[in-house]
Amino acid sequence: MRVAGTSIGLCCLLACSSTPTSDPAAATAAAPGPAFVYDRVTRTDFNRWSAKLDLPFYWAAGDDEVLRPEGLHLLFGVEGPGPEVWVDGARFTSAFQAEYEKVVAAQQGQRQTGTLAPEELRRRAAVEKELDQGHPTLISWDFAASSQADRGLVEHVLAAAEIIEGLYARQKGVDQLQRPADPASRRLMRRNQGPFCVAPGTESDPDCRALPDVDRVFGLYPAKLQQRTDFCGFLSKRKDADALLDPFTVVRVADGRLQAVPYHRAYAAPMKEVAEHLQAAAGLQPPEESALVRYLESAAKAFEDGSWMEADEAWAAMNAENSRWYLRIGPDEVYFEPCNRKAAFHVSFARINEDSLAWQAKLDPVKQEMENALSRLAGRAYRARKVAFHLPDFIDIVLNAGDSRKPHGATIGQSLPNWGPVANEGRGRTVAMTNLYTDPDSQRTLTTQAESLFCDEVMEVFSAEPAPQVMSTVLHEAAHNLGPAHEYEVRGKTDDQIFGGPLASTFEELKAQTSALYLASWLAEKGVIEKAVAQKAHVRDLAWAFGHISRGMYTASDQPKSYSQLAAIQFGFLMDEGAVKWMAERRAANGLDMGCFQVDLAQMEAAAEKLEKRVLIIKGQGRKRGAERLVAQYVDAEARQATMQLIQERWLRAPKATFVYSIRP
Repeated sequence: MRVAGTSIGLCCLLACSSTPTSDPAAATAAAPGPAFVYDRVTRTDFNRWSAKLDLPFYWAAGDDEVLRPEGLHLLFGVEGPGPEVWVDGARFTSAFQAEYEKVVAAQQGQRQTGTLAPEELRRRAAVEKELDQGHPTLISWDFAASSQADRGLVEHVLAAAEIIEGLYARQKGVDQLQRPADPASRRLMRRNQGPFCVAPGTESDPDCRALPDVDRVFGLYPAKLQQRTDFCGFLSKRKDADALLDPFTVVRVADGRLQAVPYHRAYAAPMKEVAEHLQAAAGLQPPEESALVRYLESAAKAFEDGSWMEADEAWAAMNAENSRWYLRIGPDEVYFEPCNRKAAFHVSFARINEDSLAWQAKLDPVKQEMENALSRLAGRAYRARKVAFHLPDFIDIVLNAGDSRKPHGATIGQSLPNWGPVANEGRGRTVAMTNLYTDPDSQRTLTTQAESLFCDEVMEVFSAEPAPQVMSTVLHEAAHNLGPAHEYEVRGKTDDQIFGGPLASTFEELKAQTSALYLASWLAEKGVIEKAVAQKAHVRDLAWAFGHISRGMYTASDQPKSYSQLAAIQFGFLMDEGAVKWMAERRAANGLDMGCFQVDLAQMEAAAEKLEKRVLIIKGQGRKRGAERLVAQYVDAEARQATMQLIQERWLRAPKATFVYSIRP
């Protein structure tokens, strides 16, 4: 998986269903207000304060000076009435005007705090600081003119996604927590899928949480067990470790013993509800969507009996040529929990973007050669396999839920499944999400951030357009299927067993991202892509690394951040090799900051190949100490901290994208 950097929106304002009110006062409040121009806050400030006030609104890009009814969207997951309360015809209602006045008052600092205790004032200030580190970014879809089958599919997937949100909350152990009293804390709880702060500027602040005095206890393991300093290591050393750490189970105590309980039994009731929605969606589909129907039916069965491998077979049979849709629903990635072993529930729902067919035509003929090239670098310990994986499909995200919905940023590439015959035989599916970070706000922000760190000459190669990022994502995800991957065994042990879950995750992602650097140059040498395209991708990948370095290397609970650590290793190595140089006496491209990073693109190719070889040998030979040395040298070493802090300070001047979704079914 490749992560770039989400409250979810359910419906567009003029189509969202709602519960009718019988309250005459509410009906009066919803009547059209007097002529009024909504121009007292900018679009950016309106969206920022709507989040902190937990209002269900998003002002879409267009007219950034005056808010009009056609520019307003309602967001899924934010409590509130339906669109008829806020808009009547072509005018906002008095009810909406009242909420708008709250935004204006908050923007002007006119909020009442009453007689709150000092510690509560500190907590609320920290919560708002957390929220301000996210910039609401809209993904919007309108299916009103689509077929009944399409609209039915959307409606049932959205309903299933709400249930998945609840399942993920149970996995994280936050499903029974009380509802925060203040609006900013309610929004944090929803956005972060729990009460804890995760933004770089606040994740270590003891005052920052949606609820005071809440401990971090996951629902996947007994609470008492989690009191052990290294409970993950304790589980991995038991004779029944394989059962207890099976990705599709929770660990419970029964008759005084630890036991593994399959998800479909531990969460039977909500999983049955998901299955019913998937079956209903399957029954609405036309004959040409037979591949989608098979997956919907197989996934429904898996939610009831745990047959995830069977569902993977049906899912892997879908592609850009036999369905217009992309859907993955179930438990997959493991990065969310401390042991990195349990699969998190999520939904990724998208439309197929047929531009992927062009990339597949480029790379399909050389994917075995790509495997052979990585095998040569890995040395004798690893022998090239016959690879049969699907190259990435391009998808345009409609909705993310559960583990796929991030507080900041979003997954921009993914290779699944992670286990079972489909994964082990190279028959999995890889996708690149192509409609993320394509909006003007995101591109302007990225350019501003890059200009604060790169020298002028580098910005001549830099591009905020999607193409370089998409190509790198394609190569990153393809590389998960190349060389020694998760399923590769050394002396009968997988990387999880050799390195331990967190370190194994970091090194698999480091392998994939370093392969993206190496293979871009390799493809240029073979004439598959132009050299200028590879160089743009290299510079964009450095900017990608800046973003992850800025997030810090460890969570507040001292868990390693896989992407941050791989970015630090990669960037530090490139600096040591002279591919990236710090020019202390030059101004950055923005003309303001003193000191900037210069990039030697020719040297970068050689350095990327050198790092690729080192990482592949470590993975191919199962050298845990070699992996730990790279972490010690580039992540934890005191000498590296000043550079990482400088990157963090400049990059975090701009808030990160927090994706919100608006869907008109």
